[in-house]
Amino acid sequence: MTRLINSNLRTLVIGASLLLIALLAATWKQRARPEPVALIPALTGQPEYCLSCHADLPEISLSHSIESMGCVSCHGGDPLALDADLAHSTMRGRRSPLGDGRNPSDFSVVEASCGGSNCHSGPAARSALPSVAGQAPGRDHIHRVLTSVQATYAGAIATVRFAFGGQSDQLAHQGVFAIQDAESKTGFAELTAFDPTKETSPAIQTFAANCLTCHLSAEPLPGLEYARLTGCAACHTLTAGADLEQPLHQLTTAIPYTQCNTCHNRGNYSMRDLKFNPRTDAPTDRLHDYYQPIAQFTKCEYELDCVDCHTNGEVMGDGDLYNYQKEIQYVQCKTCHGTLAGPPLTRTITDPNDIALRLAFLNPVNDLQAGDTIVVTEKGEPIWNMRQLPDGTFELIGKVTKARYTVPLVAGSTCPQKPDEQESRFCHECHAVER
Repeated sequence: MTRLINSNLRTLVIGASLLLIALLAATWKQRARPEPVALIPALTGQPEYCLSCHADLPEISLSHSIESMGCVSCHGGDPLALDADLAHSTMRGRRSPLGDGRNPSDFSVVEASCGGSNCHSGPAARSALPSVAGQAPGRDHIHRVLTSVQATYAGAIATVRFAFGGQSDQLAHQGVFAIQDAESKTGFAELTAFDPTKETSPAIQTFAANCLTCHLSAEPLPGLEYARLTGCAACHTLTAGADLEQPLHQLTTAIPYTQCNTCHNRGNYSMRDLKFNPRTDAPTDRLHDYYQPIAQFTKCEYELDCVDCHTNGEVMGDGDLYNYQKEIQYVQCKTCHGTLAGPPLTRTITDPNDIALRLAFLNPVNDLQAGDTIVVTEKGEPIWNMRQLPDGTFELIGKVTKARYTVPLVAGSTCPQKPDEQESRFCHECHAVER
């Protein structure tokens, strides 16, 4: 009997202890929860409690304010949960190798995170570049970037497949992923997905294993010099020189050349052995760090940042599919410097909603306003950081450095340029910097 009583007492004590532990754990968990901080963003009109834990995160960008966008419309998650695991359980995006967060701009989820008619999917009647001077383009940014050569890698895939017998012509037929463009103006409306397992050439399979590391949906190579995110954040979230131990919660249009370097200036892909050969030199100045050692460039091309010359339509794409990168490149020396026949193309801003003013708002390096005359590309796209001053001279302001440059014009100079030799390659014959 005594043994039975003792056994029952032990059971009661153990049960009571477990109950006490559970109560203490529940109390601790309840006390550990943050005080609820409600936010009702204008975009959704629905409450969310993300700021209860994440009040210390910096504002992500001028065009994505927390008051207007909130957190959940981009990141997903449970907006009403105060428990971290529950709140994060339905977050969107690939987990970043550079931290604990998720990247909602990754192409696998970008339409859900960044799409919609109020954001980056835009109206049905899309227009990447203005058809009327000053007219704001459609918000079809997702379609533009998904059809761009930076995303499809179509040119490289076509070159390698043609060289090793995988296709009979040099046109792009395949991309990193399948993509369609029903409104194509370039002659072809789709790319099928490149599938290395269906290739019979060992060389093409080697290319697939070694050379698909720079397109926008690829994980970067290991090493700080390659560190970047995927999708839209590959360019617009700065990783070069960043503290990668901190959350990378920032989008910017002031993209320095070092960010472009994470893909474009760390080595060469060799057609000889079909592998990536990293740079072995250790450049100590910008002249040698800016571009590949094998390349030849003029002073402005290494002194400025890439975004000072290359427009968003040229870099992000214009919404149409292309075979090769050279087909989408249209900014050249003459875009800013003009030719012997005359100055660069310009346009005077008259509409207060001009796209140039919107772009200048997102990166306020100058006080651009209606009445200013700016340089435009041959497609009418504004180079909003370069305008004509009242005395007739042209001034360019660096989008990253804010440095001011007086741009010399070809017209009226002693340049021996021929009328039929207007491309940048002819300018390089005289103006390339010795390296």
